[in-house]
Amino acid sequence: MSGTEALKRAAAEGHALPGFVAYNLETVQGITAAAETAGRPALIQAGSSPFRHAGRDALMRLALDAAATSSAPLGVHLDHSHDLDEITACLRAGYTSVMVDGSHLPFAENVALTREAARRAHEHGAWIEAELGAIAGDEDVSTDADARGAAMTDPEQAAEFTAATGVDALAVAVGNVHGFTSEPVRLDLDRLAAIHRAVPVPLVLHGASGLPEEELRGALARGVAKVNVNAELRRAYLTAVRDRLPDALPGSDAVAVWAAGRDAVTDAALRVIRRLSPAS
Repeated sequence: MSGTEALKRAAAEGHALPGFVAYNLETVQGITAAAETAGRPALIQAGSSPFRHAGRDALMRLALDAAATSSAPLGVHLDHSHDLDEITACLRAGYTSVMVDGSHLPFAENVALTREAARRAHEHGAWIEAELGAIAGDEDVSTDADARGAAMTDPEQAAEFTAATGVDALAVAVGNVHGFTSEPVRLDLDRLAAIHRAVPVPLVLHGASGLPEEELRGALARGVAKVNVNAELRRAYLTAVRDRLPDALPGSDAVAVWAAGRDAVTDAALRVIRRLSPAS
């Protein structure tokens, strides 16, 4: 699934592409199976953080092979990269999109990093996502993050940023957090609407695991065309592995445990895809 057509169609029609973070073979397989069952597009997000676990080349190959051989329209996306060399390596390998994350930098430095990353992505025929603002929480561990005090995306600055960098999608901070929270997340939908009016590109919502339905619907109605889900799949995988272990341990049946995790990821991803798809 190359090019921005699916992303722009989602923005125009008020639904969203799901971006699912993949850590290993079973999560790649689960995401792929969910997209095939639904017959809907999705992004396998094999990115910087999972590379530390699986190794970059190994995980890249898994994701790219799955996308190339699947009957579903699948893109392969580099999530949350701070490193231009890593971005270039993924583009050369065949990634269809990348995210450069300079949100931790001062504004001018974020612009400079993002502009160069965008140049490289477009040279390779890929589209690029960037981030402006601070999204609370850990990308890999649900730690009951709280968005209070986090720097939210400013609409005027977002307009300046997109114009200066040439990005194709913008990840925003509007009260969303990485991971599950003890209290329901409430998005600043007025701010999101103002950003949508200010920028010409589709918006991206990170931290959608556990997001209440009314908040999700409100985001989709205000320009969000890509939604990232990670913790929801991690929890499904780990819960299935935990539940299968007692029966599997006596016979050292590792395959049964891996299969249970994979199937749980498929079910969780399928639920998300259906939530984000156009109403039938």
